[in-house]
Amino acid sequence: MIDSICNDLTKKIQKKVEGIDEEKAEIIDYGLHLLIGEIPKTFVFIAVAALLGVLKEFFITVCVIFPYRAFSGGFHLKTHLGCIILTSLMYCGIPLASKYIVLNTVAKYIVVTCTWIFGMIMCKLYAPADTQYVPVLRSKERKIRQNTSYILLTIILSAGTFVNNTVVFNIIWLGMLVQSMMISRLAYKLTNNQYGHELYEQSKEAVN
Repeated sequence: MIDSICNDLTKKIQKKVEGIDEEKAEIIDYGLHLLIGEIPKTFVFIAVAALLGVLKEFFITVCVIFPYRAFSGGFHLKTHLGCIILTSLMYCGIPLASKYIVLNTVAKYIVVTCTWIFGMIMCKLYAPADTQYVPVLRSKERKIRQNTSYILLTIILSAGTFVNNTVVFNIIWLGMLVQSMMISRLAYKLTNNQYGHELYEQSKEAVN
């Protein structure tokens, strides 16, 4: 249903606006899928969080992960059902797990340090992790997003060391760890995704 609505809207936009080729139409269609698909999914996530008793923690998790994800990127699942399941596991599973993890002071510094090192390596190798539908091609933009990913990862984890609330602390380091995993090549292969900029470079080489 959502696919049909988005396709119809994209075709209408193509007819009314000049200069929209098939490549631009694909980007518009993808954007409409995100917009229309995200609205009902948001209510699903909130309902799941409420049922699990982690509604407040759910919003904290979103606030922690979203800035880092916005710049570091990550894969997108191709079906709405798959997206709902994975996103629910991420934004509801992390706060739920955070309620049961108890670390002493030494362990806290160890997990923060290890998460930071892992995240920095992932950002160096893959950030910004784009997709075939919305590639990030300009080298300047890629550099800005990568540097911002470094900064956000460092600031968020550093701030976490000053948090006395155990659940919030766990949300912070788990959130950074999971998001760093989501930009990795392994995650892209497991979800049958491809980096958009790599596809672009391959197509250029094929033409030449």
